Amino acid sequence: MKKILVVHNKYRETGGEDLVVDKEVDLLKEKYIVETLYFDNEINNYIKQFIYFLLNNNFSSNKKILQKINSFNPDLVYFHNSWFKISLGIFKILIKKKIKIIIKIHNFRYFCTKSYFARNHVNKYQTCNACGFVNKKNMFNKYYKDSFLKSLLVNYYGKKYFKLLNNQSIQKVVLTNFHKKFLVNLGFSSREIHIIPNYINASDDVFKIEKKNTITYAGRISYEKGVKELIQSFLNAKLDNFTLQLIGDGPELKYLKKQYENYNIKFLGQKNHKDVIKIIKSSSLVVTATKLFEGQPTLLCEASINKIPALFPDSGGIREFFPEKNPMIFKQFDYVDLEKKLQSVIYGNQLTDIGKENYEFIRQFLDKNKIFNQFEKCFNE
Repeated sequence: MKKILVVHNKYRETGGEDLVVDKEVDLLKEKYIVETLYFDNEINNYIKQFIYFLLNNNFSSNKKILQKINSFNPDLVYFHNSWFKISLGIFKILIKKKIKIIIKIHNFRYFCTKSYFARNHVNKYQTCNACGFVNKKNMFNKYYKDSFLKSLLVNYYGKKYFKLLNNQSIQKVVLTNFHKKFLVNLGFSSREIHIIPNYINASDDVFKIEKKNTITYAGRISYEKGVKELIQSFLNAKLDNFTLQLIGDGPELKYLKKQYENYNIKFLGQKNHKDVIKIIKSSSLVVTATKLFEGQPTLLCEASINKIPALFPDSGGIREFFPEKNPMIFKQFDYVDLEKKLQSVIYGNQLTDIGKENYEFIRQFLDKNKIFNQFEKCFNE
């Protein structure tokens, strides 16, 4: 039985990637011997951390990982997020030791941070569909809108990370065929890239939840997620008997809350995963108007696994998680189309059938044995 060490750098605010890593670890434990090593980005010594940033090598993290490898003796080390506490120095050490490395790429940050210059990110007056960056005659590639220093550090990291990904000895795992093609178009070899979606299983809750006339969004409340456009499209659709409820936090929360406080819109704030599932189950529809490519849409997959229909833009690889002929796809950035699709919420029976079709599709698409076969192929490469 293979021994796998899963290494992941958690985000400051628990997000979808943190949740799916935990679920995937539980899944892998059914067939493999698995141990985990998680890091967080709390900084105890700013001077030491700044030196680690400059070197792109965190000696403290390296030591912990190597100690774990020596005690556990894994057949392979499986990385998820490595920004920023894990750093990149550990990869050079593992490559030198000829330890098998697999990296699962959940987002497109490697593409958006691989240069200091905005022109190498997107052209003037263009918006990046991977991160939402807008090039308004910018010279510097400012990934973090609120911080030049953080952007400088992540670009310094991103340039080296992109080069690391090109190492042929490292197997890459992505979530969609769209993402694989994206990497191949950047010059990566398709033989080093495996498609393994995040496993999502049905909730253990068996009690019946009363359905409400609600449309639900869960995620970051920000410009690039298209939350303002979603709210306006909902209002334009004139669904007076329905409430739009938004779960999550983000830079636009305070502004949107103030602007739309007198409408049938509820801002529910951050919720734990269990509560989010309960809210999804009681909804008539879940929706996203993201302006990004996204990786695997956790909200939409959670909806499908609970037989709740989903409305989403035709962007990136999102449609790969749904039946081919799905009537609840709108043209990205076409908010008139979004309004029309939102109005279909009044046809409850039709939506119920769509929810059931989505459930059957996602159940087969994320079949446990199918995912295990994909892992086994990747592990044996």
